[in-house]
Amino acid sequence: MPSFAIGVDLGGTNLRIAAVDSEGKLLEKLTLGAEISRGRDYVIEEMSTAIKKVSANIGKKHKLAGVGIGVPGIIEKRTGRVIKSPNLPDWLNYPAKEEIERRLGAPVILENDANVAALGEFWMGAARDVDAMCIVTLGTGVGGGIVMNGDIWDGMSGMAGELGHITIEPEGHPCNCGNRGCAEQLASATAIVRMAREAIAAGKAEGLKKAASGNVEFTAKSVFLLALQGDEAAKAIFHKVGWALGVLMADLVNAFNFPMYVIGGGVASGWQEFSPAMFEETRKRSMVYAATAPQDSSAKGNVTIITRALLGSDAGLFGAARLPFVRVKKAAPKRSRSKRT
Repeated sequence: MPSFAIGVDLGGTNLRIAAVDSEGKLLEKLTLGAEISRGRDYVIEEMSTAIKKVSANIGKKHKLAGVGIGVPGIIEKRTGRVIKSPNLPDWLNYPAKEEIERRLGAPVILENDANVAALGEFWMGAARDVDAMCIVTLGTGVGGGIVMNGDIWDGMSGMAGELGHITIEPEGHPCNCGNRGCAEQLASATAIVRMAREAIAAGKAEGLKKAASGNVEFTAKSVFLLALQGDEAAKAIFHKVGWALGVLMADLVNAFNFPMYVIGGGVASGWQEFSPAMFEETRKRSMVYAATAPQDSSAKGNVTIITRALLGSDAGLFGAARLPFVRVKKAAPKRSRSKRT
């Protein structure tokens, strides 16, 4: 009987659940409201009920390998305890794995949401043809994940890949982490809106001022649309985003020398506005990238690729579903990577 796994993407707004087989085929997908305000017991009960429903449908022809769950925040990998999550305030030091396994009677694996997005892009997305990769996710904040040897590299305490808190400007804008000038303060959706409001306050952005004073919510997308229309202040903000990402990418390329670096998240939709500055800065600051950057679209061999994610919001679902296949039976003989099983 073929096997399948359940992947769960638990966000601050939506709870998304998918059944995926060992070849990466999406069998079923379900989206619910997360209703975080009703408390962790309610969320876990709703999640468990939905997982049982999906599993019952697919389990008639497939065997369940386990359940993988992507959670925003810090996860203790060994125990599956949620140490801290900004979107789940009452999950502080909460034994989520234990509680969910008790309800489901199946193996459960918890991981950071950016990490599972990395694993999803590695398995079925932009990085499916390479053996190691790094993802930078640009959303409300900036996250990251690293994949090597077919699995997420978590580091000593499960906190590897905190790429959003690498310093870009040593004396830059204060960050909630206690540092200054983090990548998150220069390349996130929140940072884009802040920089736009700073430009408005300085009296240098009439187009942005008009957009921000309307009835429509003023967001990073608002700034991007103005940049597409040629608004100089908006374009300058995205140039700054690209510059910051170029500094970050140069550091990552120099540190890891991976074949691929993937950029995902909502802000990645602004690729055409920020990527020219990003590539220029990466090449300028990394001799490794300068020596290995592809010269044209047909380049092969030892090249360093920086590219957009392909799976969008489904990256976390595929990555979470991949977890049981690579961890539940860790002692099983390894199969050829090219088969992706």
